[in-house]
Amino acid sequence: MSDRLPNLHPIFRDIQMGAGTWPWGDRLFWGYGREYNDTDLKEAFDSCLSAGICFFDTAEIYGQGKSELLLGQFLKTTDLPAIIATKFMPWPWRLSHARLIHALKKSLSRLGEVSVDLYQIHQSLPPITIETWMGAMATAFHEGLTRSIGVSNYDLNQTRRAHDRLISLGIPLASNQIEFNLLNRQAEKKGLLEECKNRGIAVIAYSPLAQGLLTGKYTPDHLPGGMRNRRINPRILSQIQPLVQLLRKIGAAHDGKTPAQVALNWTICKGTVPIPSVKSANQAQQNSGALGWRLTEAEVTDLDLLSDRVLGSG
Repeated sequence: MSDRLPNLHPIFRDIQMGAGTWPWGDRLFWGYGREYNDTDLKEAFDSCLSAGICFFDTAEIYGQGKSELLLGQFLKTTDLPAIIATKFMPWPWRLSHARLIHALKKSLSRLGEVSVDLYQIHQSLPPITIETWMGAMATAFHEGLTRSIGVSNYDLNQTRRAHDRLISLGIPLASNQIEFNLLNRQAEKKGLLEECKNRGIAVIAYSPLAQGLLTGKYTPDHLPGGMRNRRINPRILSQIQPLVQLLRKIGAAHDGKTPAQVALNWTICKGTVPIPSVKSANQAQQNSGALGWRLTEAEVTDLDLLSDRVLGSG
């Protein structure tokens, strides 16, 4: 297990978990407006803050800007501190520094903020180079539009390039947001987690519950609804049931923690900051149950070994 290091960017030194807002305003994939509404999301927001979860991650493309709008509306209703992160999507037709600055200002307008705590490149897309976009991010930083710079979905080499370019400009790379969970450990296997640790880059883990597969709610006979249903092979759910059962067993040994809470704690033990999505107050409360305790090294090892076996059988 790896504890977070003191050379991390200051905004991450006291953050153990955040809240993902991809579902906020997303009708197609998540069912916004059918399965949950703005009232549910406001209650989720309030519940996160009450539980001490103050880091909220959004993006300009979530709900086509609706996620940022909702988060901005909710921020106006509280005096509690919140740390806000959003993202720029480097579509191939966005070709200049000015397009990034324009997009960031549009995000800030939706959020009702003059700057964000963290601005991230959503992923690496051609034709513009990583070095060019890091230069644009440095401009945003120097103009006071963001207090730190991050990337998302960057592999090992891309992360090195982004970090090296920013360091040459006198700015640290604060974070890399990647998919990381017990069913997707590529970042760990390929050395990205270790590289980020060595360079003082926080790893933000999105989909830490594998879009619900690690919660124990779903089985081959009970699949999630909507678009997620089409992306899940029932055979995979059959294969991961031993892992879900181990999550239950470990949770029982920790005062009845749920499989989801154990899975989230595992990502924290790996040194990452998980950002499970929240659509209701109950989800936020359940997520917060992953905090304030810690898996033993033996339990982490047992989960690692069974995860390897499950993934190897896929």
